[in-house]
Order: sequence, then structure tokens, then C-alpha cells
Amino acid sequence: MSISDHPRVYGTVALTAAFAAGILVTLGFKDCYPELENRYQRRRNRNISQSNGDFGVVVPTANRVHRESLIFGPVRLEDHEEVTSNINSSFDWVEGIEGCIGNTPLVHIRSLSEATGCIILAKAELLNGAGGSPKDRVALNMIQDAEERGLLVPGRGDTIYEGTVGSTGISLATLARAKGYKCHICMPNDMAIEKSQLLHHLGATVERVKPAPITSPDHFVNLARRRAKEHEATHADGSVGFFADQFESTANFQAHVKTTGPEIYRQTGGQLDAFVAGAGTGGTIAGVAKYLKEEKNLTDVRVVLADPQGSGLYNKIRHGVMYSSTEREGTRRRQQVDTIVEGIGINRITENFESGRVLIDDAVRVTDEQACRMARWLVEHDGIFCGSSTAVNCVAAVVTAMKLPKGSRVVTLLCDSGNRHLSKFWKQIGEMGLENDTQAQAEDLFAELGLEELKR
Repeated sequence: MSISDHPRVYGTVALTAAFAAGILVTLGFKDCYPELENRYQRRRNRNISQSNGDFGVVVPTANRVHRESLIFGPVRLEDHEEVTSNINSSFDWVEGIEGCIGNTPLVHIRSLSEATGCIILAKAELLNGAGGSPKDRVALNMIQDAEERGLLVPGRGDTIYEGTVGSTGISLATLARAKGYKCHICMPNDMAIEKSQLLHHLGATVERVKPAPITSPDHFVNLARRRAKEHEATHADGSVGFFADQFESTANFQAHVKTTGPEIYRQTGGQLDAFVAGAGTGGTIAGVAKYLKEEKNLTDVRVVLADPQGSGLYNKIRHGVMYSSTEREGTRRRQQVDTIVEGIGINRITENFESGRVLIDDAVRVTDEQACRMARWLVEHDGIFCGSSTAVNCVAAVVTAMKLPKGSRVVTLLCDSGNRHLSKFWKQIGEMGLENDTQAQAEDLFAELGLEELKR
């Protein structure tokens, strides 16, 4: 009697055999699947590398031993292809410290936006990776421009000379070392001491000089120019001295035409109503204005100068004259600009500022007290620890926003961190009592800044 004569038994046997076969197939596929996945990923990486044209390395894939199979025993799958793996794509590296410059985030400052009814955005230039300020862009572009013109040659022992109040010097010193140059910085001796200390640690030679009028040969910019001219007479190694000349070099504002402006346009989708920035050399405000208004034809965007007390640029934009009666030589406490603010504010027209002056629609003057109170406000409400020029920018952004319809977008800059302003700007904030634990946190922005008349 065969098993076929008993259908029930036959069905049970067949079902058991099918179940066992299913288990065997499943186990075999499970063991083979990792190799199939690995092959897929390797071919995918090769295709990405070929399409992107990025740097890659050859990864040999032959003789790779995989774990034992429960069914088939030790498995050795061989693939003698040479597969190009795109390390640059996988790890997303950049080339050198200069690769950390640019593409900074656009930050929504919630407290200022809520107070004004507008969207206030700040480009976090303090996150640039070389010197931690927008001057990274300028320094890099000036060096690259000089190299293209043969004025600087890496490895020759050349020295970059510059007159600066700090930030440009820090950016130049960092990039100089990275590119094989030396750096010599001349700066006023009333700038925050931590800036010159940082320059020293970056390997730069630092000359701190007494503030003097721009007409004096001892003005820090004129001194740097003279030191560059003296270089060949004092160095017999064939090296040259290059004067970067950030105030007059057009490579300054061009850096912002090429990078900062396009980034702001991309990050806002071209939807912005105002751009607010201070001016020292004038390169940032001029370069961004030229990109937005001339290259992208955003003629309705209002470009607003944020100017500290004592600077003559406010009067130049608002009234067409450089000085007010209270800003004549002999009436100010300091030779450069009568303010605690560093990095912006000036009493002459530079080539960079002039290149975009006609594109600037308005100016806002910010007092030292307003800047100090804004800096403290940003710490308390947004966790932003900023320097003096950033505080001036943010006050001016608030004033500008209140002149625009609700919901307007205002873009400004976070220039540098407060850690470069501890001995001067933040010391003043402490002396004003703004950091006392017993002081109640300010909740009315306009009352804090003395701008109650701007409330809607």
C-alpha cells in the first residue's frame, strides 16, 4: 500500500517538505544578501564618483571572505573589478583651512523678529573657519588675487603686511601660515589686547602704534604700507613684502560680490526687503549691495548702513557731507572714531565704500550704550555672544524693520564673537551693570534701546 492511497498522510508529508525547503532557501538568501548589498553599494559609489569627477581611491575587492553560511559552509565571493570609492563624497571633506570659509548659515533671530513683527535674519559670519569673521573672505580673495598677479609666491618667504584694527589681520595671519607666507600687522594700541595676543599666537609680527590721523605717516595703515616697501632692503633672501591694502583693494568688495551676496540670495530665495551692515573698509556693504541690486536686479531691496557714533559715514549717506560740526578734528576723544565699537566706523571714504555708495539707501546711527544693551539682550534672549560691530548691526536692523511693513525680511551680519572684545566692549557692559545677577532681565526691547517712539 503506497502513501498515495492515503491522501491525508500524503498532504501532511508534502506540506512538511515544502516548509523545510522554504527554511533552507530563506537561510541561504539571508547569507547571500549581505554580499548582494555590498556589491550594490560598491557599484553605486563607483557611479557617483564617475559622475561627480571627485577625487577617489581604488579599493580592491578581490579575496574578501564573508561569514560562514549555515547551509553552504564557508563562503568566499571574489570580485576582481577595481571599484573607485568616492571618499570626498562619503566623508565630505574640504581642502585646507580656506575650505572652511563661506557658506555660513543664515540665522533667524527670534527675539528681534518677535519684537518687530518682521523676520530678522543674520548671516553667521563668525562661523567662518579661518579667522571667525567676514574678513576671512576678504583675506582669502586678496591673497588669491595677489598670487594670480604674481605679487605673492608660496614658499618664497614673502611677507603680507596690513594695517588693521584686528579682524582682517587675524584672517590674514591664519591664511598666511596655511599658504606659506609670513604676516606683519600694524594696529592701533587702543584696540582690545586679546586681538594682538591672538595675532602673536598665530605667528604674526604685531606692531601696536598710537592712534594717528590718516594724514600722518604714523597712522597704522600708512605704517604697514611703509613696512612693505622697506621689506626688500631688510631681507636679502629674495622674498618680497606685499601690502594687502584692505581699505582700497577692490579684491575686498569683490569677495562679497562673489560669495556673500550670492549666498544671501540663495538662502533667502531672493526674498528679502532690506540688507543692513556696518562699514569699516566698506567692502561688505558695497559688495553685497552690488550683487543684489546690480547682478540680481533687486532694486527694491533697501541697503542700510549701520554706523556707530563718531563715524562720518552716517552724515555722508543721510546729508551728503562727511562730518558734522561735532565731529571735526580736535573735538573727538580719539583720532580714529569716537566710539567703543571696533571694526566699523570711519571718517574718510575708501575705494571699497565708494564703489557701492550710490546703492546705499539709508543709514542708522547707533550709540555705544545702544550697542552694549543690544549685545546683552542677544545673550539673554537668543544665546548669541557677539562683538561690538554685530551689536551695532542688530540695533540698525531693528530700526530698519520698524520702517518696513510687518512680515518684511531684514538680513544683517553676525560679524564676530564676543571673545575678542572681553577687555574693552564686554568690560564696558559689565561696568554698566548689565550683567548683575540682581538685575531683572529686560523684556521690552524698545525701552531697553531707548527706541520707544518706534513701537507700532
